[in-house]
Amino acid sequence: MTMLKQMAAAAVFTLVAAGVSRANDLKLWYTQPAQKWEEALPIGSGRLGAMVFGGAPEERIQFNEDTLWTGKPHDYVRAGAGDQLDAIRKLVFDHKEKDAEKLGKEKFLSDPVRQKAYQPFGDLHLKFAGVGEPRDYRRELDLSTAVASVTYRVGDVTFKREAFASYPDNAIVVRVSADKPAGVSFTVAMTSPHKTATTKPLDKNTLAMSGQVLDPTAKDEPGMKFQSRLRAVATGGSVATSGDSIKIEKADSVTLLLVAATDFVNFQDISGDPAKRCEEDLSKIEGKSYDDLRAAHVADYQKLFNRVALDLGANERADQPTDQRLKQLRSAANPSASTAKNAPVPSALGSSGLDSDPAFAALFFQFGRYLLIASSRAGDQPANLQGVWNEKLDPPWESKYTTNINLEMNYWPAEVTNLSDCTPPLFDLIDDLRVSGARTAQKQYHARGWVLHHNTDNWRGTAPINNIDGIWPTGGAWLCYHLWEHYLFTGDRDFLAKRGYPAMKEASQFFLDSLVKDPSTGFLVTCPSFSPEQGGMCAGPAMDMQLIRALFDATTESANILRTDADFAAQIAETRKQLAPDKIGQHGQLQEWQEDVDQPNNNHRHMSPLFGLYPGAQFTPMNEKLFDAAKVLLKWRGDGSTGWSYSWRIPLWARVHDSDMAYRQLSLQLGKRTLPNCFDLCGPFQIDGNFGAAAGIAEMLLQSHVRPSDDKSLFQVEVLPALPKAWPKGSVTGLCARGGFDVDVTWDAGKLTKITLHSKLGNPCTLRYGDKTILAKIQAGKTYTFDGELRPLPS
Repeated sequence: MTMLKQMAAAAVFTLVAAGVSRANDLKLWYTQPAQKWEEALPIGSGRLGAMVFGGAPEERIQFNEDTLWTGKPHDYVRAGAGDQLDAIRKLVFDHKEKDAEKLGKEKFLSDPVRQKAYQPFGDLHLKFAGVGEPRDYRRELDLSTAVASVTYRVGDVTFKREAFASYPDNAIVVRVSADKPAGVSFTVAMTSPHKTATTKPLDKNTLAMSGQVLDPTAKDEPGMKFQSRLRAVATGGSVATSGDSIKIEKADSVTLLLVAATDFVNFQDISGDPAKRCEEDLSKIEGKSYDDLRAAHVADYQKLFNRVALDLGANERADQPTDQRLKQLRSAANPSASTAKNAPVPSALGSSGLDSDPAFAALFFQFGRYLLIASSRAGDQPANLQGVWNEKLDPPWESKYTTNINLEMNYWPAEVTNLSDCTPPLFDLIDDLRVSGARTAQKQYHARGWVLHHNTDNWRGTAPINNIDGIWPTGGAWLCYHLWEHYLFTGDRDFLAKRGYPAMKEASQFFLDSLVKDPSTGFLVTCPSFSPEQGGMCAGPAMDMQLIRALFDATTESANILRTDADFAAQIAETRKQLAPDKIGQHGQLQEWQEDVDQPNNNHRHMSPLFGLYPGAQFTPMNEKLFDAAKVLLKWRGDGSTGWSYSWRIPLWARVHDSDMAYRQLSLQLGKRTLPNCFDLCGPFQIDGNFGAAAGIAEMLLQSHVRPSDDKSLFQVEVLPALPKAWPKGSVTGLCARGGFDVDVTWDAGKLTKITLHSKLGNPCTLRYGDKTILAKIQAGKTYTFDGELRPLPS
């Protein structure tokens, strides 16, 4: 979209419609401070993240830096693991799974068995003198600017704080002000949960906190070194350091500048100098005014965020505090313990659920996009299980990168919601894994290429970890699917040649060398493996075979596009014919395993055998038998349980055009698995469900995965494929479709009224709405508009 169009799309949220204020459409807001971490509001620059609590007499701002982990560079492959491979395979094929599992646990898992943990960095503690009971308190996160703020009155003075994490200036910035001259007095201390950390003054207005991470799983072995620096710049009044704190007295306003760094250079090198990095970061912003820092931050953020606008309508609920809106959604989703698991959505939904608050679905969608911008920017680390936010020394699942669903889900919204710029950290991770994964492939499987199992960490571990469920060798194949999707959305041939194809080729080499023939069928399968995350050790689970087919197809098509490696592409194509096919079982279901042992109505949280339905594109109405079998299995899985399992079901049901079930999963995720600050809840906080829901909502409004002919450049762009009845009127602008299209859609009374297609690449597409389909031939750089009957409108 043009800049003017982006601004117009974003401006829709400031309008007044049907007598309802739209001022809060892009705001999370509350009338009280956060009492616990899960109520605080997140800000982030990709590398830096912080949680703002918003306390009046005392404020806590907990912060993170994305390279601070336990451990240090390490090769996780257990010595001699590769010597056990043949024995494990024989036991699996001889149906001695328990013996295979025992041997696998003892001699095939990584060393150590668990990977390392993402760490908190520190906290800022602000204490305000003489603050009594505040009045007119408001705490908010404005998604339109990525600024968190707190305002309140004490006596006749209004106090205001703003906080943001700046990507262009590599700092967290906090502004404290009052509407009365000399009204700002407080002390600020910088602390860390790491017991080695010490804080000291560097000058009259700057503190430095230094320390080293100790690894509790390795007898407190010293690991990464870190430093943060805090500088206070006051207008009026006085500033002085004292011990581990800074004291500000009678200032008009104060700007706090926080920078943080570690010794991380890359996953094999921690020789960096965190003190030097902090000094450089502070020096770069020396002399910049708060207004300039804020303006640079907002401009950088909005060039990404403003690309997409979603309006689903609003009513008076949209003007209530966020926690009150969530409370009503919870009430609707949890009417009684006696409600059957798969009963229809309770009728209370109409009065207190998502039906009565459509604007919340749009807010949640945009919050997902906000979180991706805040936790994944070029040059930084990818978003982990908690994005970039973590306060625990021992976070759940180490807050690492789980690659049998969670890391991939983090990036599902990137391409379709116009945030392709947020994908470089994921692709950088893949480049690292090609190195560490090549070691694992050679040592553990005697194979070329690279392999990744179901987790990785800051040190790019690729060997199987934890338990037998970690012996799953197709994590790399799934990550490669993101490389291919990036090309399909962007048409970036240079990216494909330099990054996408080399990684896919090497991943394909691994499977060419490691696939084995199933003696009972003659087909090629993975072995040993595991269907995430149920059953036992097995050979060739459905998800593996779907992932490898997707990898082989993407690799051969890439070779053809780039006109390279014809012999290699032919070898892959021939091997693909020998892969174990997807099977339809005795109940008409898509089988999860090679054996027909699926249990009807097994509503496991993982949807592993349905990769080919979403995010893959193997099961479409063009492949009717497998598409119908996938629907049987999807129905068996029922509702979600964890937040991310609800969010995976949203796009799955959207892919089969069941708007009611897609919408149900979104409603239940919001009502059952969403924290007060809108973070997703797995058991504890886990961010993947936020991203999955954003992608799922997009999939309800736009799909482009179907290729309706042998013309590889032709995609089907389908609008409103799963529009729920609860969203009868609305619009979305700026979504992206494969083939290089930006798509705007408007609807009313549940019916399409207008589509606008902007072509970036000049590819044709089949445009579909309901049972109507047309072939649209669009020139690169041109924009075309169609009415609800898919008739062209004058430009």
